[in-house]
Amino acid sequence: MSKLVLVRHGESVWNKENLFTGWTDVELSENGVKEAKTAGKDLKNEGYHFDVCFTSYLKRAIHTLNNILDELDQVYLPVTKAWQLNERHYGALQGLNKSETAAKYGEPQVKIWRRSYDVCPPALKEDDPRNPALQAVYSKVDKKYLPLTESLKITVDRVVPYYEEFIKPLLKEGKDVLVVAHGNSLRALIMYLDNMTKDEILAYNLPTATPVTYEFDENMNHGEKKYVCSEETLKAKMESVANQGKAK
Repeated sequence: MSKLVLVRHGESVWNKENLFTGWTDVELSENGVKEAKTAGKDLKNEGYHFDVCFTSYLKRAIHTLNNILDELDQVYLPVTKAWQLNERHYGALQGLNKSETAAKYGEPQVKIWRRSYDVCPPALKEDDPRNPALQAVYSKVDKKYLPLTESLKITVDRVVPYYEEFIKPLLKEGKDVLVVAHGNSLRALIMYLDNMTKDEILAYNLPTATPVTYEFDENMNHGEKKYVCSEETLKAKMESVANQGKAK
């Protein structure tokens, strides 16, 4: 048996302000650091030990992973950083308040931008400094892969091949893998692992810093995903994520 544990990063400073974040590289909030540490403590209390870790290029995920590993006392583990695990790119919505955007364009439109499968938000212009092709961190990535906006479908199209090539082989070897990434990159992977429909993924909300676990047998079949937290805590966190796109 091998285990795959997926963790969305802790609350970021833009999560706290209810802003669209995407590939904008914002830091964890004070509460986000606490959430990450709690996730690490919960995993330790459940007896989790990992062989290898993956995260994105964005520091809110990297720092969440660092805090989790510190609480697990497993800071020695090898970590691979991959841009393919970045959050979905929210294009020109990045930096806008979700509730204010819902009040301007309507909650149904914002829900489509946030949670639909194949609709992209308005794109950045190529000369926008937020264009990843203009940023040093992505200088070694072929520009044809760097987005100006993304739908969840596009996010799936980069996350799933990465999982198949780099993460799944480790699971097949019997290794336990920890992946700390983002709400939409992990929704993309969960959609694939659970064979969810477009409608099902639309309604699925992944809370911050709440470990989701899968156990695989030798044939790479897995049972139902489990959350490392209480049902009450999970419900409250999921409702909080769902309410982010509502007008106030």
